Amino acid sequence: MMAKQLTRVYPDAGGKVTFPPNSYGQENGIWYIRPPDCHLGSLENHTVVEHEDGTITVSPSILHRDFKRVDGERVVDIQVHGFLERGIWRDC
Repeated sequence: MMAKQLTRVYPDAGGKVTFPPNSYGQENGIWYIRPPDCHLGSLENHTVVEHEDGTITVSPSILHRDFKRVDGERVVDIQVHGFLERGIWRDC
């Protein structure tokens, strides 16, 4: 996969944050990411640097495991491993 710009999301007027695919943001003081092809994951075990333009850089690299269900059965394990630098996702 080539580099992909992720979108930063912010809380709505009620304080709720919605994370569409390929996004990241902060909710209740915790950073989250929804990397390409995966569900939402926490960045609690990472260092997050917020830049003046609102993008973030995360270290160390992000390893996210996920799975998909078909007819209620867990069928496909997915592993995504990459870097988020200034809001741009790059696979390892």
